Amino acid sequence: YTRGTVTAFSPFDARADAEALRKAMKGMGTDEETVLKILTSRNNAQRQEIAAAFKTLFGRDLVDDLKSELTGKFETLMVSLMRPTYIFDAHALKHAIKGAGTNEKVLTEILASRTPAEVRNIKQVYLQEYEANLEDKITGETSGYFQRLLVVLLQANRDPDGRVDEGLVEQDAQVLFRAGELKWGTDEEKFITILGTRSVSHLRRVFDKYMTISGFQIEETIDRETSGDLEKLLLAVVKCIRSVPAYFAETLYYSMKGAGTDDDTLIRVMVSRSEIDLLDIRQEFRKNFAKSLYQMIQKDTSGDYRKALLLLCGGDDE
Repeated sequence: YTRGTVTAFSPFDARADAEALRKAMKGMGTDEETVLKILTSRNNAQRQEIAAAFKTLFGRDLVDDLKSELTGKFETLMVSLMRPTYIFDAHALKHAIKGAGTNEKVLTEILASRTPAEVRNIKQVYLQEYEANLEDKITGETSGYFQRLLVVLLQANRDPDGRVDEGLVEQDAQVLFRAGELKWGTDEEKFITILGTRSVSHLRRVFDKYMTISGFQIEETIDRETSGDLEKLLLAVVKCIRSVPAYFAETLYYSMKGAGTDDDTLIRVMVSRSEIDLLDIRQEFRKNFAKSLYQMIQKDTSGDYRKALLLLCGGDDE
């Protein structure tokens, strides 16, 4: 992953950073500026080293101190930055299926956008950390075709990319056409199987072929033929097959568009993509929304929260 905005800081000194953070949070009042500058300019592996040094030097837990010294969205962002990378998604999923009501948006975003290898890792970490089977937890909280597509994605058995067979492309496009546009009612299962298991390069060709056969983008058909959580998940899968950065650019745009901001989504995407593809997401954002991600964050947030998000964003795309 070289398309992140956050990379390893050099020269790095975990103890010096730990000391600076302790000083920033000690006594009356907190020096938030120091906290946000350090945490947004170190990568996740370095933040874990800082936390270890913090405990070694002061016998205190850095995350606990951040929680007691900071408040609101700024606190949520800083604590999210401190979560070990490998555990980030598992933690987000655990909280999405915990307690009253399920956060389908989080399930959709994570399971539609992560690679099969990442999904396998999430399942493993979930089992280690929470001593529970992620698939069981998700099936317990969801139902219908939405649940079935989530289960298919959780199997992480999407065909690997290889040579694309044009005959199979044609066949899949025809099957989807017959299952959607040509059918009274929709054969959701066909959509689930094809969109959930075929390779990325194969599906990109299928979408082109589908357009040729039907005169519609596959997204238009999904929009018309399905509804609710299943529709959102199918659309997210299609968008991620087309381009993961474009999907996240759109996710960020809608988290800030209109009245009020969906800060949970904004934080989750900015933190989870900061070391992976945030540069590509910024590029797609600029291309598709006639303004830069930086400008939108600037307009939509305030205070230390804004400062930290802008540093994570890493620059403006005029």
